[in-house]
Amino acid sequence: MAASDDILVKVRTRKIVLNTFGPLGDLHPYIALALELRERGYRPIIAANNSHRPVVEAEGIEFHAVRPEVGDFGIESELMKKVMDLKSGPEYVIRHLLMPNLPASYADLNAACEDADLLVTHPLTLTAPLVAEKRRSQGMNWASVAIAPSVFLSAYDPPVFAPAPWLIHLRVFGPRFYRWLLSIITGTTRSWVEPWHKFRSELKLPSTTTNPMFSGQFSPELVLALFSPQLAQPQPDWPQHTTITGFPFYDRRGQAATLAPDLVSFLEAGDPPVVFTLGSSAVMKAEGFYSESAEAAELLGRRAVLLVGRDPRNRPQKLHSGVVAFEYAPFSVLLSQASAIVHQGGVGTTAQAMRAGRPMLIVPFGFDQPDNAARVQRLGISRTLARTAYNRATAARELSKLLSDNSYSQKANQVGIHVRKENGALEACNAMESLMRATHN
Repeated sequence: MAASDDILVKVRTRKIVLNTFGPLGDLHPYIALALELRERGYRPIIAANNSHRPVVEAEGIEFHAVRPEVGDFGIESELMKKVMDLKSGPEYVIRHLLMPNLPASYADLNAACEDADLLVTHPLTLTAPLVAEKRRSQGMNWASVAIAPSVFLSAYDPPVFAPAPWLIHLRVFGPRFYRWLLSIITGTTRSWVEPWHKFRSELKLPSTTTNPMFSGQFSPELVLALFSPQLAQPQPDWPQHTTITGFPFYDRRGQAATLAPDLVSFLEAGDPPVVFTLGSSAVMKAEGFYSESAEAAELLGRRAVLLVGRDPRNRPQKLHSGVVAFEYAPFSVLLSQASAIVHQGGVGTTAQAMRAGRPMLIVPFGFDQPDNAARVQRLGISRTLARTAYNRATAARELSKLLSDNSYSQKANQVGIHVRKENGALEACNAMESLMRATHN
């Protein structure tokens, strides 16, 4: 027998690091990708805030903690009030959460990427492009992610800006005007990221004028637009090598996505309810949203489900017989049984509502939410109500219009059919594999 017959050649499993930042809505798409990658025989590792460790490890996925830690900034609900502020939230995140932690974030992520074949990043993982650039010579590929259309800041399809939503009315002036406007807007943030440029110099990387919040976040190799083409179509000023994958869905929390028995009983006992939710981030700044929502349902004579999150202050003290409150329920099971969905417009919640094929009332809190709200409203499947205008009377009025006009339900059903045909995790992983094959084969 030849000596080679006695040798078992062990092929190293390709390691893919998925680096994300933010609440569960920013984590779930990466879990969906990790599960698909593992199914294909890869070794996925999620690198994120340590608070996400239990959710990730419940799926048997490797986890690597990357600072900053949420617990370092005091009470989470108070932190989220600052983060979700319409005007100052983005600046607070960049200046106070991310910039002071650049060295720690870089060290953590760089360690996670040891021997990695591919790094997949998030718009707010600002040290990830630095790690990718440092490790390029070692053969590590880089794929960046756009979790919502507003990430692209397209002059051809301009986003709604949370601090100044009225600017969207200026889109009639066309791309040339909007390029100028966007340059003014992005220019105001240069001072926010000065520490990033300084840290880049300390790493002995070439100087650049790129802003890591905007064009600097995009990989020159592959950009994964993890949303449905129903929300946005490719534009001339999107980065090269961008692939729209569709939404990657996940919400089962380490087990089968099932509803609590009490919720199942409630759903079976009457007409489809209106579901009120604030996702995973705005729920920590709910204030009077749920009490006003419960009253709105009573005004309409509608049954309702309130998903109030962990904070006991969100649960209304008094609920009439047609309204129930639960901390959490998997959207993939619940939302298709709703008559309408009232939510904050986060891209994860919006995706689930689109897939469910149900009309929506969106109450944006900040970040990409006003833009997502405008996009689904243009599809004819939703209405939008400003957060400051939301109360029992206005919510009841908007819901009445939404539920009495059959065109909303008909169009929502059509959109749902399209979204349910998409497989964002599969398409994203196909694109990742193509990138790695082109590089390593």
